[in-house]
Amino acid sequence: MPKIRPAAFLCFTIGVASMAPVTLARADTFVYVSAATEGKIDAYKMDEASGTLTAIGDVAAGSAVMPMTVSPDRTHLYAVVRSQPYRVLTYAIDPSSGSLTEKASAALPDSMPYVSIDPAGKLLFFASYGGNKIATLPVGYGGLVKDGAKQVVLTGRNAHAIVTDRSGKYVFATNLGSDTVLQYKLNAETGLLEPNEPASVQTKPGQGPRHIIVSPDNRSVYILTELTGEIIHYALDASMGTLTEKDTAKVLPPGSTLEPGVAPPPPPPFSAPLAPPSAPASAVAPPPRIWAADIAITPDGRFVYATERSTSIITAFAVTPETGALKRLDSVSTEKQPRGIRIDPAGRFLIASGEKSDKLSVYAIDRKTGALTEHGRYPVGKGASWIEIVDLP
Repeated sequence: MPKIRPAAFLCFTIGVASMAPVTLARADTFVYVSAATEGKIDAYKMDEASGTLTAIGDVAAGSAVMPMTVSPDRTHLYAVVRSQPYRVLTYAIDPSSGSLTEKASAALPDSMPYVSIDPAGKLLFFASYGGNKIATLPVGYGGLVKDGAKQVVLTGRNAHAIVTDRSGKYVFATNLGSDTVLQYKLNAETGLLEPNEPASVQTKPGQGPRHIIVSPDNRSVYILTELTGEIIHYALDASMGTLTEKDTAKVLPPGSTLEPGVAPPPPPPFSAPLAPPSAPASAVAPPPRIWAADIAITPDGRFVYATERSTSIITAFAVTPETGALKRLDSVSTEKQPRGIRIDPAGRFLIASGEKSDKLSVYAIDRKTGALTEHGRYPVGKGASWIEIVDLP
């Protein structure tokens, strides 16, 4: 933006004073994308009207930097590095430029493919797919995460995501390999997770629950199943923090011939005899299977979107206001092997990244129909996987 010369500035202020009330404050929107293969985080400024992205630089984070989350006060971004040594990095977000500055690093007990933060900004939550565990780390003074794990909890197979409800009182974690959704209470005094009653709910065998979103009104929870490409809609009892399955919706279009995905087998028991080395894998690629990835909901709660990686699509759903049930609308093609999607805080644009693409796609969201219209594609680092969007005053 060009600088305003003193004389022009005087005329501008006089004009504004004569047209009260006028709001001069305007939020800037910044987008952050973790590029796992290149080990960096790309940053962009997004035009609020058009959705156009302008690159503002990148920061080195570490090989396999993937999941990220932003503090509720939007002053810090937390990024997980999934290569040794496993760690979470704290970045300060410059409110004027959107640039990132690393401020702290804390050790993690395992490779963590998911991170989220409680609404109060006091705890980070992590899930470990390979380690079959969830963990919490405290957020210290000034928003910095420096200490090790506050709590580590062993789970069923392949813990994949962990989030709180909108109140921050209850926590849910998915276990893809054991088709389980764990239910916890967050003890406000100790900051520890305690099993709710019941401690878990089961999905159907082979669904593979993956990512979780909570509706803005805190009445519904939607869980994307990686292996069957469905969204399970749960009613959330906000007074008890428990889930009741209501219905499901399919991400793939009718007539899809993709077979369900397969969860990794459980590891052999410690006492099992060592098996001989397996034969080399066949050079023939296996047929593609259902491989759903990410899910997002608009800030007004009217539309839900989900990605499927084998077909590289984003599917839109309309939310029934009275019940929270989903109605499948349509799919659009997107970046190859779409790993992450995010919707800007105003609900105007959706941004998608692809693990096998060197571009980001920006889509305008039709406020009435939920339809996505591509507005542009922009260069991004290799292995783009996770997106965060921040509005800063």
